[in-house]
Amino acid sequence: MADHQATTPAVTPPRAHVEDTGMRPRELRAGQRTCVWVASAESSTPSLVFETSDILLEAPNWSPDGNSLLLNGDGRLWRLNLDQRTDQLVEIALDGVPPINNDHVLSPDGHHMYVSGMDGHLYRAPLTGGTGTRLTDDDGTLHFLHGVSPDGRTLAYVQIPCGVEGAPGRLALMPAEGGRGYVVDTGKGHIDGPEYSPDGVWILLNSEAFTSVPGHAQIARLPAAGGPLDRLVNSETVDWFPHVSPDGRLATYVVFPAGTLGHPENLDVAVNLVATDDWQTPLATFPLFGGQGTLNVNSWAPDSRAFAFVSYPMADR
Repeated sequence: MADHQATTPAVTPPRAHVEDTGMRPRELRAGQRTCVWVASAESSTPSLVFETSDILLEAPNWSPDGNSLLLNGDGRLWRLNLDQRTDQLVEIALDGVPPINNDHVLSPDGHHMYVSGMDGHLYRAPLTGGTGTRLTDDDGTLHFLHGVSPDGRTLAYVQIPCGVEGAPGRLALMPAEGGRGYVVDTGKGHIDGPEYSPDGVWILLNSEAFTSVPGHAQIARLPAAGGPLDRLVNSETVDWFPHVSPDGRLATYVVFPAGTLGHPENLDVAVNLVATDDWQTPLATFPLFGGQGTLNVNSWAPDSRAFAFVSYPMADR
């Protein structure tokens, strides 16, 4: 694995105060680093493309032109240029948008970014930066974005009622232009990471519906048009955030240790690469120290030949 230290621009405070939700941008611990990796779909050895001890970056999306990654950090959106001859990390300014978390996706046409604000609302903003527009209503719930349909018309997100401790996340859909969402029945248990398959036929997610063991999330899918959950992976581990490659042949997801509740930070986890015709058998496994922020959103390259993820090593490990 390559190893180099990159220069990071100075980080200024977030633009706006986060109200009510209690969400705050994550920060690196003393002696901790952000390491951004790119892995080939044909190799078990990833490449370290960026490393910093200045800012905690999360959840890479790949830009439509294949030349950069888009990550959140310190409540802001950043472009990480993969051409190391240029300034690698550049902020994409989002005016009128509160600090964001690690739930963000690109519009299918590549012109906009949909982001989840730490105020619990969803926003759309130009991918090159500019003024954002709030899309969600004040409906008494928090909204955590994960998917947009291939035709660009529908957003898939996790809906959680405000102020209800321990309430499970529910799959919800809403118009991409904004408005009120509606909940889709996925049975009992928390769900997260709902994301459309490239052909728009399926919504993939992780669900706790298959077990009575608290937190035991497993990878599943359901028809986008409505229907029952189909379990794709049956494992002893806790599995989160399935992401299918643009050509539909491969997928990645994050593997947490058995007994994990939620998707916490700073654990020994792994990223699994699988073929979509056999989710049960990993083609490659990438162990790392991370979890939250490692692979929350789809990080496949446009040509389906590579994907990105993030680790957070500690100096004493």
